[in-house]
Amino acid sequence: MKSTGIVRKVDELGRIVLPKELRQILNIDKKDPLEIFVDNTSIVLQKYEPACIFCNSVDDVRQFKGRNICLECLKELGHQIP
Repeated sequence: MKSTGIVRKVDELGRIVLPKELRQILNIDKKDPLEIFVDNTSIVLQKYEPACIFCNSVDDVRQFKGRNICLECLKELGHQIP
């Protein structure tokens, strides 16, 4: 991991502010979902991008029967794409 040198305090409600520069670099906009991971004693935030359940692609992902699946995998399964 690379240190940014930026330090933020957690407020009374447990919130922190992500610096504007980091949000711009990482293409994080208002209301974007972030996924939270824990790695030993570290908290890792990552922009949530739903991936295909079969190939993990994030391109052309659709919901099919409650699951994320990309168009390529849908085609391979023989599903007619509208």
